[in-house]
Amino acid sequence: MRQGVKRNERNRANLSQLKTQVKKLRAAIAKGDAGEAKKALNETVSEIDKAAKKGIVHDNAASRYKSRLTRHVNAMAAPRA
Repeated sequence: MRQGVKRNERNRANLSQLKTQVKKLRAAIAKGDAGEAKKALNETVSEIDKAAKKGIVHDNAASRYKSRLTRHVNAMAAPRA
């Protein structure tokens, strides 16, 4: 039980860190700052990969997050037609 409590705290901290990073990226996207969004994307993808490796999020969910966030950032850089 004590191990479970420790793991729960550790998982919660890692998930919170991931969510914070995703919020930072989404804020940069909403602000329309392509340079900041590109930088935040690299940090966010790294956090997502770490969370998936630790089992905090499922591998497919991590892939889905990365794909969707990357699409948003790339859409900012693409010229609007």
